[in-house]
Amino acid sequence: MEEYIHGEKLGPRVTDVKALDGYKLLVSFNNGENRIFDASKLLDVKVFALLKNIEFFKCVSVAYGTIVWPHDIDYCPDTLYSQSIPA
Repeated sequence: MEEYIHGEKLGPRVTDVKALDGYKLLVSFNNGENRIFDASKLLDVKVFALLKNIEFFKCVSVAYGTIVWPHDIDYCPDTLYSQSIPA
């Protein structure tokens, strides 16, 4: 399902996510694509520091069309899509 804001089409939105080994995520998008996102590059960014704890990292879920973790940590769905590769 495509979404629009003020007549502008939004990029793909997340419908499902699964944590994989090596701080990677298998992400499903509403355009039918499954992509792999390597979240290890986020670990040295202060706002994402909690993700270093692998058990916390595995708490990833989907909300509002993107990936989220507890403590209000999220990641832009457009950036997530552009920085991921086809699964």
